[in-house]
Amino acid sequence: MNRKSAVYRSQLNLLKPFAAKCSLGVVRRTQDSIGRLMSRAYTDLVDRKTVMVGDIKCAMLTPREELSSGVVLYIHGGGYVAGNLDYANGFGSMLAAKCGIRVFTVEYRLAPEYPYPAALDDVMDAYGHLLSSGYEPSRIALCGESAGGGLCYALCQKLRDKGRTMPAGIIAISPWTDLTLAGESYEINKKIDPSMTVERLKYFADAYVYGGSDDGRGRISPTVNPNAEDDRKRKSEPRLSPLLDSQEKMPESLIFVGGDEIMYDDSVLMHERLLSAGCKSELVVAPGLWHGYVLYDLPERESDFGRISKFLKRVIPAHKKLGWMTLDNAAKIFPASRSRTWSNLFRVSSTFNEDIDRETLRVALDVTVRRFPSMAVAVKEGFFWYYLEEIASPPEILDEKPYPLARMTMRDLRKCAFRVLVYKNRLAVEFFHSLTDGNGGLIFVKTLTAEYIYQKYNVKVPIGNGILDRLEEPLAGELEDSFIKYAGRYTVSRKDTDSYRIEGKREVDGFRTNTTFVIDSEYVRSEAKKRGVTVTVYMTAILIEASRRVQQARVENPARYKPIKVFLPVNLRKMFPSETMRNFILYAMVGINPRLGDYSFDDLCQIIAAQMKQQMTEKNMAAMIKTNVASELNPIVRIVPLAIKNVIMKAVFNAVGEKKSIFSFSNLGVVNVPEEYSAFVKRMDFVLGSQAAAPYNVSALTYGEYLYLNVTRNARDPVLEREIYEVLRERGVPHTVESNTRGRREQ
Repeated sequence: MNRKSAVYRSQLNLLKPFAAKCSLGVVRRTQDSIGRLMSRAYTDLVDRKTVMVGDIKCAMLTPREELSSGVVLYIHGGGYVAGNLDYANGFGSMLAAKCGIRVFTVEYRLAPEYPYPAALDDVMDAYGHLLSSGYEPSRIALCGESAGGGLCYALCQKLRDKGRTMPAGIIAISPWTDLTLAGESYEINKKIDPSMTVERLKYFADAYVYGGSDDGRGRISPTVNPNAEDDRKRKSEPRLSPLLDSQEKMPESLIFVGGDEIMYDDSVLMHERLLSAGCKSELVVAPGLWHGYVLYDLPERESDFGRISKFLKRVIPAHKKLGWMTLDNAAKIFPASRSRTWSNLFRVSSTFNEDIDRETLRVALDVTVRRFPSMAVAVKEGFFWYYLEEIASPPEILDEKPYPLARMTMRDLRKCAFRVLVYKNRLAVEFFHSLTDGNGGLIFVKTLTAEYIYQKYNVKVPIGNGILDRLEEPLAGELEDSFIKYAGRYTVSRKDTDSYRIEGKREVDGFRTNTTFVIDSEYVRSEAKKRGVTVTVYMTAILIEASRRVQQARVENPARYKPIKVFLPVNLRKMFPSETMRNFILYAMVGINPRLGDYSFDDLCQIIAAQMKQQMTEKNMAAMIKTNVASELNPIVRIVPLAIKNVIMKAVFNAVGEKKSIFSFSNLGVVNVPEEYSAFVKRMDFVLGSQAAAPYNVSALTYGEYLYLNVTRNARDPVLEREIYEVLRERGVPHTVESNTRGRREQ
């Protein structure tokens, strides 16, 4: 026996007589203190978050190095009478750190104050919470020691008898499976067991089965059944003594037991009966060791944790782990083009009917990110290219800032490339554009919103319309770079004339003004239909007309007018079959040359529609993709170090990227949702960040009765917004205006 084990054994032998006589209060305090000491050893290796499941206090223990996408529901021991969350978190932290898997601990109610079935009901609720949090039964394993091991089997038998799906496996450490204490080992090992006595176990069993009473001096004593036959019959009930129930159709088991413990037969007989019932079970006997020895982390028994890890890998199927992946073709420019004052961000938000419960949102976010492995990532720098690396846990939920889309620093991006913000009843997710485009961001937010509705209100939102199944494995196509897949055979020229751009005095502290025009969507659809154009064309005509008026007011000589061109992102998923959640957009460039004369509004609509029709063809888009991909695949470009690439890409972006348009206008179109969704969410918004070198960008989506047109500006004066308002008013478009504009400040 190892020296450390010998010391433990001698201490247990010394404490055994004392433990047999001490009060229940002392037992509880001692056990909880042991748990706190065990937890401290893993403070830097495991993150702990307290979770309430009804009135039950639980905790999710997440290892810093998470190796599995599953979770272990750990049910602590203590004879059903002792052990709080501190105690449960002790071994739970050890298990999480050593096996690289999340562990969910539960502070179930204790006897004799809360006799059977309180503990079983509580662990049943904890298991149900994991299911509602998005864990499939096949990704949940149970682990318990002593009474907790007995609860593992009782829980599975109850689930089986109710026709519900059981977890993937059971790790039982010295499980107490027979409260009648009928095994031969209770007599054979009673002198050599250093930690437990038959009298103490009978005390625990009576407390759990019958409850107890207070003697008036704070000492709670269990109720005793004087009828031995009736007592045996009562304690033989299957949910109290799971060894005595049928073991058919039980999950695979891994059972550990010390060779010297009086409860030895509880483990051995359970193993034998599982095998006889056709179930899989492995029994590990540690000669010379005592009850629950695995919790002592003995050096000579380190292989037991290897067995546990191997067992978990076998029973819980591996989730598709992203690990890392390269940026898609469109995303490569964004990290390089960042500056001290700008990063390419966009946001999608849901506004609920009531204020958001942050703890519920945190649980919903934890579920949702597992469905989107290409978004739950950080941006990292390689030698030749930036790449994305999967993060172990979702980001913290932040308070909303005074303005949207504040810059993400490289330090931020190295932690997580999206952020979640809450302001009262509004949930917003801001994405760094290297992750995805507006369409992918919308799907993420709709799925997160649906999960929040389920977690908060227990209402299941039907899958579809951009709401993904949280339990579904991510599809391979969701992770692909579709630009590479759909590149055409020929390239096209990128040459184009520069556009007029609105200049303005910048906000010195990076403040961004977001002005929202809340527009009657039915009116806009009707007006667009009259002209035989889409809503996007109609709204683009309004924006170009407003921009034309800005230039006219600022440039006195018409001969010096520049073309006014708007960059319209195109969702290529509507043109090429793709399931990707990454970037898959190109653009159409539409506009007018004001030097040619005036344009009526109807002229603008027809010109824009014709330009979009000409550019938005499969052949033209494939050629544009080929042009972009060709640069990336150039062998010379590929071997250039990232530091040099960054300088080149940033110079190209500054010289060409934004000069060809006055701003971008991205319209996500109509957001379709089922009634179960719209009953809780009254509004959604899509907001683009302002440009790097010019003050504006414009975005829109339609939700319910309204089209929400968001105009983002990083300059002080609302020159474009004023003209948009005037054009809408002149055209009779019903609308209201909202803004986060702040008061003027003296410089």
